[in-house]
Amino acid sequence: MRSAPPNHPIPIQGSAVSTGFPFTAVVGMRDLQLALILAAVSPAIGGVLIRGEKGTAKSTAVRALTEILPPVEVVDACRFSCDPTAPNPHCPDGPHTTTDGISRAARLVELPVGATEDRVLGSLHLERALSEGVTVYEPGLLAAAHRGILYVDEVNLLHDHLVDVLLDAAAMGQATVERDGVSITHPARFVLVGTMNPEEGELRPQLLDRFGLTVDVVASRDPAVRVEVMRARLTYEADPAAFVRRYDSAQRELAERILKAKSLLPDVILTDSALRQIAEICASFDVDGMRADLVTARTAVAHAAWFGRTVVEVEDVRAAAKLALPHRKRRNPFDAPGLDDEQLEQAITDSTPPEPDPDDDPDGGGPDGGGSPDDVQNDGGQNDSGEQAEPSGEPNENAESAPGPAPSGQVAGSSEPYKARLLSVQAAGAGVAGRRSRAMTEVGRVVGDRARVGRESGRPHLLATIRSAAPHQYARGRSGPGLAVRTSDVRLAVREGREGNLVLFCVDASGSMGTKKRMGEVKTAIVSLLLDAYQRRDTVGLVTFAGADATVALPPTGSVETAVRRLESLPTGGRTPLAEGLLQASEVLRIAAIRDPRRRPLLVLVTDGRATSGNQAFAKARQAAGWIGQQGIASVVVDCEPRRGVRLGLAAELAADLGAEYLDLGEVAAGNLVRAVTDRRAA
Repeated sequence: MRSAPPNHPIPIQGSAVSTGFPFTAVVGMRDLQLALILAAVSPAIGGVLIRGEKGTAKSTAVRALTEILPPVEVVDACRFSCDPTAPNPHCPDGPHTTTDGISRAARLVELPVGATEDRVLGSLHLERALSEGVTVYEPGLLAAAHRGILYVDEVNLLHDHLVDVLLDAAAMGQATVERDGVSITHPARFVLVGTMNPEEGELRPQLLDRFGLTVDVVASRDPAVRVEVMRARLTYEADPAAFVRRYDSAQRELAERILKAKSLLPDVILTDSALRQIAEICASFDVDGMRADLVTARTAVAHAAWFGRTVVEVEDVRAAAKLALPHRKRRNPFDAPGLDDEQLEQAITDSTPPEPDPDDDPDGGGPDGGGSPDDVQNDGGQNDSGEQAEPSGEPNENAESAPGPAPSGQVAGSSEPYKARLLSVQAAGAGVAGRRSRAMTEVGRVVGDRARVGRESGRPHLLATIRSAAPHQYARGRSGPGLAVRTSDVRLAVREGREGNLVLFCVDASGSMGTKKRMGEVKTAIVSLLLDAYQRRDTVGLVTFAGADATVALPPTGSVETAVRRLESLPTGGRTPLAEGLLQASEVLRIAAIRDPRRRPLLVLVTDGRATSGNQAFAKARQAAGWIGQQGIASVVVDCEPRRGVRLGLAAELAADLGAEYLDLGEVAAGNLVRAVTDRRAA
């Protein structure tokens, strides 16, 4: 075994070779640093999800973690990082008959958002298969990440098929490859670390729950802290090597402390009272399943080991709950993230048994009743500021008020959203991978093959390539094993999968929309569609028009949370610039088509058709609608004109100009609105 002598200091990657930003130099991220350290001490916790706004050094902190991790002992020349003391008997590079190994630095493997499934799982070595006629497996990123860290930047933008691959590997601790004549299973136990900006969309609940811990990172509003951050970064950029040397001692001490905590971990006692306390805390937050309880328990044990304790105490449970529960207490995708500190403290108090000593005066409400979190955790409260983003008590109670135009600035609330029926666009296009409409995408089942154009990249169709090359072997003078293949023989697989759509809502928020009850029904339908879009990985946008002009309330985005907040706070009242609303919607769709030309749009116009300034304004609106209709954009018009009194039928004329499906809100319930919109997708 080639390793460092027993008393040799622990190697630090950044001390001699790397000039990456030191982990101990990161400023103002105590919760993030603690979560990453605990995941390193106990990989069984299940990884860390880091949520935060752009420019908060999330990636910097993650990449700096590897500089303080202990080295890993691996079998020499094993591509799957087998432990020489206990090699995997089923290792594809095995069987290993020797315990000789080497000591190497812990790996941080980055999984790009645009990675292919072959790159992640591994695949057949195509060149050797064609030239030598042998089946050789080429490992992917999951094999490289075994016994290390798998880092996914912008994990919320990862394609669904890659999410499924990660879910399987994280759950089973191994990766299985069954394709192209390859049948391989290899261990893939890694610490999964992901970063994301919530403004760009949320994670699927299944993947969200797989992350053991979560941390919300926000930039400090304290000028002194911001000055310290700037000073550290500028100093590092001026002379990286000197900056790293300055923190060499702190880095080494932290690495040694992590190693001591890992060795102490098996000796930490999780008492029955601590288990009971964890169970009661998780039950009080009404989390789903048992993963929250298990992760909290493992994190509490790791926290105790990190602070050198052999028995889990109340502060360990408190710290664990703050990291393990925020992303699991959400009951639906539109709930604000974060943890209520008062509720947590109340749950801890209620679950902490009183001291049995009768000589003590009960003047503190029990032991640890007024205890404060440890110093590494004292930023937890400000990290939960997401609660402030919840829609506050808008006057939803006034839905039964007398009919009439809504006063300017009045907000109509929506009711509880419901499940929208899914219908897909029938004609298959070349859309963006998603979960809604049938399309020819880069993933999915193979339905055929085609010739490769020039140097076009893509996954080859192996059997079709062999069939293309086989008839020409004699003419090409093949005299040995293998196959003589030319570029013109290569065939690419044609795959049929599912695509996502862009649903753009163009909503009339003027006073002519009538009562709050009617506007509330429309909002409920739109929120229900947004919930469906969240589940189907659609992109959504919101254009509103009222007063003097139209406003892009939300550019096309995958963040349905943001869309719901904007919609719920949308006031009604004022004039009706209908033409401006249509023109603004067409501009949004034009820009979206440039940025993402493969994502097919659906325009949903919600209006009563009454434009301000009479016939001239309405004629302008019809002209704009006709122009949109000529672009071939699928659309639906929802007529919100009251059924009582004289009906002008203006929305129906707009629908005809758009070539859109026409609906009368007075004839259909909000649920039927959702059905009609999804029906239009199938037209």
